[in-house]
Amino acid sequence: MSLSARKQTLALRARILKTMRAFFDARDYTEVETPVRVATPALEDHIDAEPSGDHWLRTSPELHMKRMVCAGFERIYQIGPCFRRGEAGARHRPEYTMLEWYRTGADCRDLERETHALLRAVCEAVGRSEFMGVDLSAEPVRHTVRDAFWLWAGWDPVEAFDEDRFDLDLTEKVEPMLAQCPVPVILTDFPAERAALARMSADTPPVAQRWELYLAGMELANAYTELTEAAEQRRRFEICGQGRALRGQEVYPIDEPFLTALEKGMPPCAGIALGVDRLMMVLAETDDIRNVRAF
Repeated sequence: MSLSARKQTLALRARILKTMRAFFDARDYTEVETPVRVATPALEDHIDAEPSGDHWLRTSPELHMKRMVCAGFERIYQIGPCFRRGEAGARHRPEYTMLEWYRTGADCRDLERETHALLRAVCEAVGRSEFMGVDLSAEPVRHTVRDAFWLWAGWDPVEAFDEDRFDLDLTEKVEPMLAQCPVPVILTDFPAERAALARMSADTPPVAQRWELYLAGMELANAYTELTEAAEQRRRFEICGQGRALRGQEVYPIDEPFLTALEKGMPPCAGIALGVDRLMMVLAETDDIRNVRAF
């Protein structure tokens, strides 16, 4: 699609960005900016960062924003560019735009309600609510990972986790079923092995207090009740680094300033990252992410 052919979509994108800022400003959030070029990216199993000299381009503003939470910022949000090496396709670009926000005194269930309100505000700004066969303004349907996998893949990844099988079945069996839902879908209570930076529940076996939002079968947002214990976070980073080394991936240094901030104290909080480009794909009803970016 030519740049001139994207004019209407890019005008819609500008309107949505204004709507997002107005939404958070009305809820007493502070818009912040954190470094795009970072000394170390977050250690995650399958996300590779783009080098930038002796630094990297951020894959997410998460760790710097959490340092702000530790410093006393209670409600913050950020809209800006992020980068992931080697990601290209209809739903992925090496450079993309992320909306991320954090709120103290909240858990991931609180962010479900806030995200629903944000989607309703977006629908009001556009003047309609149904896109790609999904009513964005409708109350989301909730599925636990355990229930979804039992129903559509025939096994329980919470009780007996299998990394390769989990990733394959999520892509080939679960997500196609989520795509048939005419309302937003929340997939929640992830296995411990997919906790990342989320707090664990007190269940047996425990599950991560984490959810993902799907629209038309496409994962749009990822939310956590945030882990606040520095020692446990260090342990998870170390395990992740070991796994990356075994797979032949680059192992990034542990972000010591972030862990130092956690050691000094992080209040209970929740955070979420939402892909702006993917939301725009739904609003523009296109199956190619390139159609919703200028370049």
